[in-house]
Amino acid sequence: MQPIPYLFFTDGCRAAVEHYGQVFGTTPEIMPFSAMPEAERAAMPGVPPDAVMHAAVQVGDGWIYASDDPSGTTSAMAGCNVAVTLPDGDETRRVWDALAEGGEVGVDLQPMFWTPLFGTLTDRHGVRWMIMQDDGSGR
Repeated sequence: MQPIPYLFFTDGCRAAVEHYGQVFGTTPEIMPFSAMPEAERAAMPGVPPDAVMHAAVQVGDGWIYASDDPSGTTSAMAGCNVAVTLPDGDETRRVWDALAEGGEVGVDLQPMFWTPLFGTLTDRHGVRWMIMQDDGSGR
């Protein structure tokens, strides 16, 4: 069993998962609401057909799932971060720079006592990240 974070967006899910696909070198799977059977879609009037019903983007050996919230009531992320550990300093800096572009840095990417590099940020899509370099311990 492996936990998978599921992110909800008030809109902009497609842009976010496409961005994450570019950052992590994968192609996201995106299913729009228009792919739903007509009977189910009829129960959701006003949902744009191109809104994302479900998306999946691979990040290393794991996945991130995401969706647009058709109710429009999803609040900003708080109290939760997506944590990613990268294999070396160059890859850690590359991913950090790509996610930080247009976002807001919480803790600058820097050495910490538990890892060679660590930093926190909220990306331009409103998702909070903890980015770190593998310390070689195998954790």
